[in-house]
Amino acid sequence: MTRFRRTATAAAALAFTAAATAVLGVAGPASAHVTVNPKEAVQGGYARVAFRVPNESDTASTNKIEVTLPENAPVGSVSTMPVPGWTVATEKRKVDPPIEVHGSQLTEAISKITWTATGDAAVKPGQFQEFPVSMGPLPKVDSMVFKVLQTYSDGEISRWIDPPAPGAEEPEHPAPVLTLAAAAAPAGAPAPSAAAVSSPDDDDDDDGNGLAVGLGVAGLVAGLAGLVLGGLAFSRSRREPVAKS
Repeated sequence: MTRFRRTATAAAALAFTAAATAVLGVAGPASAHVTVNPKEAVQGGYARVAFRVPNESDTASTNKIEVTLPENAPVGSVSTMPVPGWTVATEKRKVDPPIEVHGSQLTEAISKITWTATGDAAVKPGQFQEFPVSMGPLPKVDSMVFKVLQTYSDGEISRWIDPPAPGAEEPEHPAPVLTLAAAAAPAGAPAPSAAAVSSPDDDDDDDGNGLAVGLGVAGLVAGLAGLVLGGLAFSRSRREPVAKS
């Protein structure tokens, strides 16, 4: 009986383990995708961001990255940082209305950046690579969505091009998103002058000052009257005869 119970317990444990493995196998770990870091910047300013590219293949290497900038949020100045072993090329497009950068009106803007690996510089399985970019002035929009194509040495292409949807789950192939916050109000803005701003307290102060002045005048008049009366009394006392004993 004891041996039967042990056998049944072991069988149940094996069945549970198999079921758990099957469930975990179906769920699987969330796959990594291309992101932009940092994820936030400020409207109107300049930012240094890096496109972080992990390799998801077990056998092939990533040898090409194409980043397309959003058409609805053109940027006037875009420059790349050298990545050892990678060449970089840019494409431009016409923009209308023009973009103002340091007082100049620009009619063209960078629309696409392409990095291509040379030699043995490709991103190998289990590795990732960052591709830094400086850009600005950043447009006055809530976010910038970058569409990215990741090409592997075996010809496979991962298309990270799906924009996020408000309130929805992350799409299967999400595009990198840079969130833009509104610029803060400049510090040291001049405060309105007292003459230009009227407040109820000002009226109260004026009434108080008027009352104080009125009381002062009344006191002065009373003092003068007392002095005059005193002088008259003194003169009268000198004119009256002194009584003889």
